[in-house]
Amino acid sequence: MTGTTTLTVAQALVRFLTVQHTERDGERHRLVDAVWGIFGHGNVAGIGQALLEQAEAMPFHQGRNEQAMVHAAVGYARQCGRLRTHAVTTSIGPGATNLVTGAALATVNHLPVLLLPGDTFATRPADPVLQQLEVPWAGDVSVNDCLRPVSRYFDRITRPEALVPAALQAVRVLTDPVATGAVTLALPQDVQAEAYPWPEEFFRPRVWTVRRPAPDPAELAAAVAAVRAARRPLVVAGGGVRHSRAEDALRAFAEAIGAPVAATQAGKGALPWDHPADVGGIGHTGTATADTLARTADLVIGVGTRWTDFTTASGTLFPPTARFLNLNIAPYDGHKMAGLPLIADARAGLEALTRALHAPGPGRRHAPDPAYAAECAGAKADWEARVDAAYAAPDPTARPTQTQVLGALDALVTGEDVVINAAGSLPGDLHKLWRTRSRDQYHLEYGYSCMGYEIPAALGVALAAPDRPVWALVGDGTYLMLPTELVTAVQEGLPIKVVILQNHGYASIGGLSETVGGEGFGTAYRHRAADGAFTGDPLPVDLAANAASLGMRVLRATTVAELRTALATARAADVPTCVYTETRTPDTVSGAPPAQAWWDVPVAATATRAAARAARIAYERRAATRHRPL
Repeated sequence: MTGTTTLTVAQALVRFLTVQHTERDGERHRLVDAVWGIFGHGNVAGIGQALLEQAEAMPFHQGRNEQAMVHAAVGYARQCGRLRTHAVTTSIGPGATNLVTGAALATVNHLPVLLLPGDTFATRPADPVLQQLEVPWAGDVSVNDCLRPVSRYFDRITRPEALVPAALQAVRVLTDPVATGAVTLALPQDVQAEAYPWPEEFFRPRVWTVRRPAPDPAELAAAVAAVRAARRPLVVAGGGVRHSRAEDALRAFAEAIGAPVAATQAGKGALPWDHPADVGGIGHTGTATADTLARTADLVIGVGTRWTDFTTASGTLFPPTARFLNLNIAPYDGHKMAGLPLIADARAGLEALTRALHAPGPGRRHAPDPAYAAECAGAKADWEARVDAAYAAPDPTARPTQTQVLGALDALVTGEDVVINAAGSLPGDLHKLWRTRSRDQYHLEYGYSCMGYEIPAALGVALAAPDRPVWALVGDGTYLMLPTELVTAVQEGLPIKVVILQNHGYASIGGLSETVGGEGFGTAYRHRAADGAFTGDPLPVDLAANAASLGMRVLRATTVAELRTALATARAADVPTCVYTETRTPDTVSGAPPAQAWWDVPVAATATRAAARAARIAYERRAATRHRPL
């Protein structure tokens, strides 16, 4: 039997979190390094008071928007390889519901974050209290129940003693590479402040092993046979490669079988861009090299990928004859595409495959096919020439295109820089064009493609990697969605570099609208014209002045030459700095290459407008090529 210590529920939870650790490959880390928070009546006297009492043990970061605080925590967790994260505390009501988007993003991307929203009274001394949602047919429902479908674990702590099993379950999920995502512990405001004699054992330091499960021998044997039989294998690297730190194992495996390696948005950077096997992004936003190879592959080896519609071009990219081999730590993903499952940690699975392929066996390929390697090398060289053309800016006095902005940044950065993006037209250009130099330089959140992720995520990355230049690339639409954490960057002294590209509207969805018969409706940031459409003059919005008003150092660049100077100045800056430039519409030379594969966005089946009717004809033609592996 151990002694007890009397603390409030909130104090006990904070103390418990300070002694939880992860361990993988002999390296130990504290799991929850800090707490983000905005205080209201639902958490100020509970979690807020507990954080004040334990400020030395648990650092606190003050946020401006609850959704943004989750993004910052997720950015931190991804940069730390899912071995460390932050917690987020909010009040009840809108503070709690503002967490939902961030929680969905974390769960979709399998990134751990602990959410601690306040909740209405468990003891119900007076109903309804301020911000309480009354549900006449369910007395135990609150707005926090919105977080259930977007959390990998949810519990409401209605009694102090319930915290013990709930906290342990929460950490179990946070540290499980299969189950991880958003974890929510809803904390009624009266229970937060209630005292309880806690057993000292609850506060014993715990180490949670992040597992590397090895493949099953029978599944491994089937995988080896499939690889040995393949003549045109293609590896697709997903985010699981990076989460597992499996880059070296991937390189060795690809070289052993002579396979090109394409990458999803989450997997880009698994190989550096100049490695001979790297053929760039795959799918709707992929390179011509990767997509052409995908169309003729006989074995597609997915490593740590969820096979989203962008990767598969909505089921039209791979030939019906292609077989799939899925190395994934999650059985749910390992069985997709009717593939052979190899359920294992990415690094452990790749190492086991490589060892097994070197062992004697029927159908063994003694060496990679030099003709296939030459084909891949030639296609890769052709694509890099197209990247050079998109990046080129022969007139330094001209206003830059978006791809020329990326080219100027590409010429400046090293493998130390981290580039963050999530939504708009930039993810497509980056996936096709960006030349990733290190395993974690490319930080794209494209599982949820959440506008507003970039700036708060940059804060999380800067906290995780304080000595590295961190860039948040945002269009004007994304900036207007969630710029408030610039204030936090200034408050914390985090020298993030924010590049704002002003193109007067939703460029990505505007382009898509044109292709699906929407004619760009409602996508431009312009005054309303006499006919009611948004086709008037551009809105007189000065985003640079806005960023400056929030405390940022702002550098305006109107030409390519000024942009190059501003980016270099920003990279060297030790204060939060913004580079603002207005981009011009690209021409056929300086724009990004068009999509190399289809994406299924259904078009109106009946319409009176010619654009929609033409788009429907094109849609039906492309949809007819879709097939589902069986």
